[in-house]
Amino acid sequence: MLFAAGYGTRMRPLTDTLPKPLIEVAGKPLLTHAMEQVAHTPDLKVVANAHYKADQIVDYFAGTGVVVNREAPDLLDTGGGLRNALPLLGDGPVFTMNTDAVWNGPSALECLAQAWDPERMDALLLGVPPDHALGHAGQGDFSVDAEGRAARGPGLIYSGVQILQTKELLEIEGSVFSLNALWDRMIVRERLFILPYPGQWCDVGRPENIAMAEAMLRGEDV
Repeated sequence: MLFAAGYGTRMRPLTDTLPKPLIEVAGKPLLTHAMEQVAHTPDLKVVANAHYKADQIVDYFAGTGVVVNREAPDLLDTGGGLRNALPLLGDGPVFTMNTDAVWNGPSALECLAQAWDPERMDALLLGVPPDHALGHAGQGDFSVDAEGRAARGPGLIYSGVQILQTKELLEIEGSVFSLNALWDRMIVRERLFILPYPGQWCDVGRPENIAMAEAMLRGEDV
């Protein structure tokens, strides 16, 4: 599941004419960078949601086999958007990926797939140590214990990529909600895990972060 529906308000004025996932970094739209991550894990059914300037997202994926799920009339946030797409994604664990970051290192999805253990985990997030993260302030979103379980607190920055079981989404009230609501339930049951990413990651949420991301991809010190 590629999250591509948001308004991209932090990216204005670039998002006055483009949805954020189509803004270019190093000559390629952010969606292309996301799809390059997906390409390392073959045979996935890929769904992208779309709301703001949805026609441009549809046009980008035309002829690719990616299914675009329009959210209308309302934007459903990450949890609601994922639940709305479940009929297209099918049963079983699902990768989700935000589309406003770039990577310099091993495949994000492959890292998660190799560490995924459904006997212990309801979700496995990919986290980035603060010293490997660019364009992101703060001390992190999740702490991690010796077993890899996640809790709220400083430690690892959520990269926007995870693998998770989706059945519990059906239990959350309302149509518009964040995946944070699901994670909090998993934390209580000690079923939320987080994996440190060994490479570099750059949040491309603001216009000034584009040059930072491009320098990272060139292997320059940032």
